[in-house]
Amino acid sequence: MGTLLIKNVRRNGKPCDLYIKDGVIMRTETGNPADADTILDGGGMTVLPAFVNMHTHSAMTLFRGICKDMPLKQWLDAVWKAEALLDEDLIYWGTRLACLEMIRNGTAAFADMYWMPERAAEAVGESGLRALLTYCLLDGGDAGKQERQREECMRLYEKSLGWPSRLRFGVSVHAHYTVSEDNMLWASDFARQHSLLIHTHLSETRSENDAHMERYGVSPVRRLYDMGLLGRDVIAAHALWLSDQDVSLLGSSGTTVVHNVNSNLKLASGYMFRYNELRDAGANVSMGTDGCGSSDNLDLREAMKTAALLQKGWREDPTAFPVDELLAAGTLNGYRALRLGGGVIEEGRPADLILVDTSSEAFIPDYDFGSDFIYSANSSCIDTLVCDGCVLMHGRKVAGEEETLAGAREASERFMRKINSIK
Repeated sequence: MGTLLIKNVRRNGKPCDLYIKDGVIMRTETGNPADADTILDGGGMTVLPAFVNMHTHSAMTLFRGICKDMPLKQWLDAVWKAEALLDEDLIYWGTRLACLEMIRNGTAAFADMYWMPERAAEAVGESGLRALLTYCLLDGGDAGKQERQREECMRLYEKSLGWPSRLRFGVSVHAHYTVSEDNMLWASDFARQHSLLIHTHLSETRSENDAHMERYGVSPVRRLYDMGLLGRDVIAAHALWLSDQDVSLLGSSGTTVVHNVNSNLKLASGYMFRYNELRDAGANVSMGTDGCGSSDNLDLREAMKTAALLQKGWREDPTAFPVDELLAAGTLNGYRALRLGGGVIEEGRPADLILVDTSSEAFIPDYDFGSDFIYSANSSCIDTLVCDGCVLMHGRKVAGEEETLAGAREASERFMRKINSIK
């Protein structure tokens, strides 16, 4: 891993040099010795913590644009038919393409809920990113699937013990309406026996909540709480349709809630995400993109801008979701959820960071860097990404990008031929 020196960069509006050793930020003051293995000139750059995409389905890069203009139920039906055609090679190239896209957009870590995580781990490992890769339980109440999925989950957990330290294994409960209660409870017990994180979809649509209330007499959040399926080890994606009690339960349990604003808007799932209420209740609010089948891209900075504008709009409050809280949701809160210790540029922290090029017109006249970065610029201003002390992108160049694009293009063409053959 070695040493890395980033000279002449700005941090919190002041110049500094960053000295990084073995993946950890060791010094942040100016005047560090120039004897590092790698030296970067950060002139004209501002350093920020790297982003964390807390909810995605990475290999769905191959689904980009194939399920447009559909409500969630119709979208799911179309996606599940296409997913039946996936194989390990498609998962590998779809994930590798996702990693390239996230590197370009300044994301150093992500929480993934998708199929064949063992093959995805190979692609992420090659990329240099960090990831939580989960085995996804989705049994539809089928007893045979329940047992088979438990066995697969246990087998993959054992194999994951040999993964690189940047990769972590977790368990996904796809959703309360697609997984039997027995398997939901098994997943919780298994994850907690092995100190694993749990990832799930929760209260994404009004119809989902209404159907749940009709069947169980309580909200999905309340039922999961009563089952012991909320807590600091749980990542709940979407959480759009929440009562005051739901907000209180998510907050008091310390559950991580992931706002996936662009996906929610495109699928018309809802838009009144209760950020203020969740924050005040004690929930750990983070940001995600969802998969490219619904969001179409994995650009977290873009999602953050949309989230902030939408909060201000529906609340009729221009102070809603201020930039400092927005950046924390996209960085620190994600690192906290994944138990990675990053999200802050300071000594002793993991060296996961981005360098933002402020030389463009988007940063003139430079009244406020954070405002310019979110509201004026776009993600092309992200010049450099460092993850675990390793430079994964510099000058917008990513090692192996041509091979990734060529392999992903060939895989996507094969996938589309398979899809067209069943239409």
